[in-house]
Amino acid sequence: MTDDAILLDIKGLEAWYGESHILHGVDFPVRRGEVVTLLGRNGAGKTTTLKSIMGMVGKRKGSVTYDGRETIGMSSDKIARLGIAICPEERGIFASLDVRENLMLPPKVLPGGLDLEAILDLFPNLRERMTSQGTKLSGGEQQMLAIGRILRTGAKLLMLDEPTEGLAPVIIEQIGLTIKRLKERGFTILLVEQNFRFASTVADRYFVMEHGKIIDTFANSELAANMEKLHEYLGV
Repeated sequence: MTDDAILLDIKGLEAWYGESHILHGVDFPVRRGEVVTLLGRNGAGKTTTLKSIMGMVGKRKGSVTYDGRETIGMSSDKIARLGIAICPEERGIFASLDVRENLMLPPKVLPGGLDLEAILDLFPNLRERMTSQGTKLSGGEQQMLAIGRILRTGAKLLMLDEPTEGLAPVIIEQIGLTIKRLKERGFTILLVEQNFRFASTVADRYFVMEHGKIIDTFANSELAANMEKLHEYLGV
């Protein structure tokens, strides 16, 4: 793998919340234009990894290189301006704003973000709800809104934390199709997902986390051969 093929390179990443040492030397690369999924049980460190990449933890050490730039000493707002966006598990929809206002809220940080019409083409459900209060949407619509909102910013690396959590199968399928369409548009996606059956429909590669470390990795083409191990890792 050539250096210019790697968009995000994580080496020896450690992270703390207060006195709690959560990540213990995480290492993995993400190539440009691919969908990578972090798998693992609850508490393995997946969400903390995303937050550490964004600089949203109390303390972090190691190396997080994005597009050739070391970000470990940067604040989260500077990291965002490089072109990294996170869609948190809790979605972060603003209750006092309607759908249009929620979509338009984040600033553009780089050229190349999707315009409102392109976002609504990806999420046609939102087109009918533009004047609805953000928190009055269904769970699936809120997830679409949370993803759509970061597409305006111009970010090229999208980090999605449990985007299918608690959603109906038909909505999960729609989120999967959206991720595929975003990949076709050149976005790079780092996905945290418990549902590896969903992940298998979108991911190019998987990294398995346990106790704040990467313990295994395999490509989507190797999924069938690793199912037994996956069941063991994930306890399913």
